[in-house]
Amino acid sequence: AENLKACMVCCKSSWSQLQDLCRLEKVSCTSLGISRKNLCDFEVEYLCDYKKIREQEFYLVKWRGYPDSESTWEPRKNLKCVHILKQFHKDLEREVVRRHGKLKNLRQLDQGLAGFLVQKAKQRRALRRWERELNAKRNHRGRITVENEVDLDGPPRDFVYINEYKVGEGITLNEVAVGCECSDCLAAPAEGCCPGASLNKFAYNDQGQVKLKAGMPIYECNSRCRCGYECPNRVVQKGIRYNLCIFRTANGRGWGVRTLEKIRKNSFVMEYVGEIITSEEAERRGQIYDRQGATYLFDLDYVEDVYTVDAAYYGNISHFVNHSCDPNLQVYNVFIDNLDERLPRIAFFATRTIRVGEELTFDYNMQVDPVDAESTRMDSNFGLAGLTGSPKKRVRIECKCGTESCRKYLF
Repeated sequence: AENLKACMVCCKSSWSQLQDLCRLEKVSCTSLGISRKNLCDFEVEYLCDYKKIREQEFYLVKWRGYPDSESTWEPRKNLKCVHILKQFHKDLEREVVRRHGKLKNLRQLDQGLAGFLVQKAKQRRALRRWERELNAKRNHRGRITVENEVDLDGPPRDFVYINEYKVGEGITLNEVAVGCECSDCLAAPAEGCCPGASLNKFAYNDQGQVKLKAGMPIYECNSRCRCGYECPNRVVQKGIRYNLCIFRTANGRGWGVRTLEKIRKNSFVMEYVGEIITSEEAERRGQIYDRQGATYLFDLDYVEDVYTVDAAYYGNISHFVNHSCDPNLQVYNVFIDNLDERLPRIAFFATRTIRVGEELTFDYNMQVDPVDAESTRMDSNFGLAGLTGSPKKRVRIECKCGTESCRKYLF
């Protein structure tokens, strides 16, 4: 109380909300950027309707900060929101073609079409808000965008974006006690670096591409190693570096993920993260998910089936990656700060060069055989995790991957 100048309290209203209040009350505020010149400048939140009188176009405008009851019809010349206008007409044309099979010049919109455009505008705002939330929570370089040009579904409910495993009750991750002393982990690995200490091979080339065959573990340098952040044996721990897009699929597969950048073969793409739970808990949840026709359970069965990752409610962008019988992502087990072989990190690497705009996929029932006598068999069994009952009792889910090698059913 003695030094009130150092006392700061967060405002419950956002910057834009405070600007709207100034305009409503017709008050200028230099700190908020509201002056007499722009006091009467109002922001378009979205466009609700359209009509054409003679040759002049009019739009029903929902103003940001004002209720629907105060929306007004405005001639096009009054509107400076070029992007909103383009998006409105794009949505309008797409819906007219869908309803009538061809493009038609409309002088006035019927109630159903106008209502759809309002829903689409609200959905787009919700997706942009979710996109900002995802990017605020990510700790990786790759940016996330969100698109839905298929239906009116908005952001998924009850999904929390996380960047690393959320450890369930009764499970402990033991941090590694020692690290390597290499001066150059790739060119001059001391005693084999971290992979050699674990009697395994170095995983990457000088471009950060995995050179091990699927089924062999990856041991990266850890927090106790002498090497720094730029060490060539630190790839997965640096996180997603590609810009990716969560998009709505057009063939009933829900959300999917596509890359906005070219991905080279054998490059790390993303981790599969979620809540680590016991196999017993996975069995309980799996029976519930199976009745819902969806599951996000991934068995961590590198050496034994003790733990499972559940990404149904806690996860990263891998939560939205779809199945394919001919996938472009391959699963690898990775060990960094935790060397418990029952708790590997699950990393996806590109099986081939992936083009810009191509959807990312992995095989939900992938099986990898040992590549040598020292390698351990690895089954991803993504959708089967926690399900110990007879397969005959399960509802078979049709596969919609559309590849030539499609097995017709997911499980």
